[in-house]
Amino acid sequence: MNRIDRVSAILIQLQSRRVVKASDIAERFNISLRTVYRDVKTLEEAGIPIIGEAGVGYSIVDGYRLPPVMFTKEEATAFLTAEKFVEKMTDDSTAEHHKSAMYKIKAILKTAEKNLLEDIDSKIEVLRSHSQLRVDNKDHIQTLLNSIAHKNILCIDYFAIHSQENTKREIEPIGIFYKAGVWHLIAHCHLRDDYRDFRVDRIKNIANTGRTFNSKHPTLKAYIAQTAKDQALDLVVIRVNKSMYGFLEHQKYYSGFVSEKTAGSQIEMTFLTYSLEGFARWFLMFGDQAEIVSPDSLKDRVADIASAIVQKNLQLTNSY
Repeated sequence: MNRIDRVSAILIQLQSRRVVKASDIAERFNISLRTVYRDVKTLEEAGIPIIGEAGVGYSIVDGYRLPPVMFTKEEATAFLTAEKFVEKMTDDSTAEHHKSAMYKIKAILKTAEKNLLEDIDSKIEVLRSHSQLRVDNKDHIQTLLNSIAHKNILCIDYFAIHSQENTKREIEPIGIFYKAGVWHLIAHCHLRDDYRDFRVDRIKNIANTGRTFNSKHPTLKAYIAQTAKDQALDLVVIRVNKSMYGFLEHQKYYSGFVSEKTAGSQIEMTFLTYSLEGFARWFLMFGDQAEIVSPDSLKDRVADIASAIVQKNLQLTNSY
C-alpha cells in the first residue's frame, strides 16, 4: 500500500472509533510507531482536527465528518459476501439491519459497480451444515447487543441441557461469541451468583427488566482467558498466512477455536485447547505457512516433534 492510500485509510480508521491507539494503527498497516506519528501529522497539516493524548490515543474532534467515501469494487464485493454469512449465521433482526446498510452502500456506488454486484449476487451462497444453528424468528442477538451496550438487566427463559429443565433467570450480559456453529452469551447470572455461558439457541424468551447494572465485569476476552486458566485449558494464539487460512475453516473448530482477526498479510487466530500435544501435531500440518505467537511451550513442542521427524527420516534413509 502506498503512503497516500495508507494515510487515507488511517483517516477512515480514526473516524470509525471514538479513540484509536497508535499501536492499533501500526499493527493494522504493519508499520512502525514513528511512521504512524508522521502519517497523523500529515493529516493534521491537511486540516483534519485530530486530538492526540499520550497513553490514550487519537480521536477526531466531535462533529467533524468528511463526505461519504467511495467504496472500491473489491470492498463492495466483500460486503456482499458478508451479507450472505449474516443472513445464515445470525438472527432475523441482524440480517435485516445489515441488508438496510447494504442498500446505503449500493446507493453511493457507480453504475458499473452496481451492475457488478447484481451480477455476482446469485453466484455467492453460504450453506449451513447440520452443526451450524441459526436463531430463526428470534431477534436475540440484536437484543443482547443493545443490552450489553446499555448495561440492561435481562430476564431470560433458558433451557438447561444438563438438567433438562426450563429456568427463569435475571442476568447481566457481558458479551457474545460464535463458536462451533453456535452463538454463546457470557453473562453474570443472579440465580447462580456467578458467570455462565448460555447458548443463545436455548434462550426461549428475553425481556428487558428496565433496570441497569453498575457492576464491574471482566471483558469478554479477559473472561475467556480466565476460563481457560480455571479449566486447565491452554490459550493458544497463532498467525496463519491468508493463502492457507481457507484450508483451516472447518478444522479450526475441533482445535478449540475462539476468535480471529486480520494482522497484515496473516490471520491471527485464538484457541482454547485441552491438549497442547494434540494442537502441536495439528499445527505441523500447516506450520510452514504459519507462526506461533504464544505460548512458548507450544513453540518448543512443535520444534521437538519436527526435529524428531527429521532425525527418524534421516535414519531410515541411511539404513537403505
